Amino acid sequence: MDEPAKPAAPLLTPNELQAPLQRILRPLVRLLIRSGVTYPALADLIRQLYVQIAERDFALPGKSQTDSRVSLLTGIHRKEVSKLRGVGTPVSDVPTAVSRSSTIISKWLSSPQMTDADGRPLPLPRMSKDPDTPSFESLVASVTRDMRPRAVLDDWLSQGLVTIDEAGDIHLSDSAFVPRAGGDALAYYFGRNIHDHVAAAAANVEGNGPRFMERAVHYDGLTEEQSAELEAFSTKVATEALTRTNREASRTVGDSSSGKWRWSFGVYIFREKPQDEGHEQ
Repeated sequence: MDEPAKPAAPLLTPNELQAPLQRILRPLVRLLIRSGVTYPALADLIRQLYVQIAERDFALPGKSQTDSRVSLLTGIHRKEVSKLRGVGTPVSDVPTAVSRSSTIISKWLSSPQMTDADGRPLPLPRMSKDPDTPSFESLVASVTRDMRPRAVLDDWLSQGLVTIDEAGDIHLSDSAFVPRAGGDALAYYFGRNIHDHVAAAAANVEGNGPRFMERAVHYDGLTEEQSAELEAFSTKVATEALTRTNREASRTVGDSSSGKWRWSFGVYIFREKPQDEGHEQ
């Protein structure tokens, strides 16, 4: 008879995780309170996630996951586990408007015909009679036929994603890289970007495969002017890196979408004056 599989030893003890968890959760709890999400609502959500993840990711090889084992792994009563299994909503669905806009912007930033020698997006005429001359209308039409280019333009103007100069040419704004306050885009990228960053860091702690690139440059003891200067510089560098990487990704992927893998490359910038010494906001 085969020996029962032994559970893997914890990579970090519960006590070792207390301090980093408090640091990770502090800004999230602050956001939750400001957004009206109460502790009981969060506790219900976490309870569901514990059951879902234990059921999906911690089944023994060749065996069906049972309520008893999920209860053992999570500390949640078996009767409650039974009720919670299968409960939940998809978390990876991309809102249609978000997907469409990001695809159009990505194509604008990656096309050699629509960018200069440094990879910066060129202004586009609204329309062009020459099929070889790119325009905003042809750009939108190359991505979607379900929405008129004029409707996309009006929506982007209202969001500040583009501006129109005196000649009528359309310019992609720097704000196109940052979702506007409110709306589906901000909520979607908040969840996706934070998930991917935490997932990469957690995978590195688990150490089950090659380490993901997950590093930061950080300085303390700065003046407000110094932090603002470094924010401006790092924003410029980050934008250049994102634009260049998007261009290479577009070249690599082309029109293919048959694979099952996904990949992300992101950067973040943050500065603050802590309210209390040693406690981030």
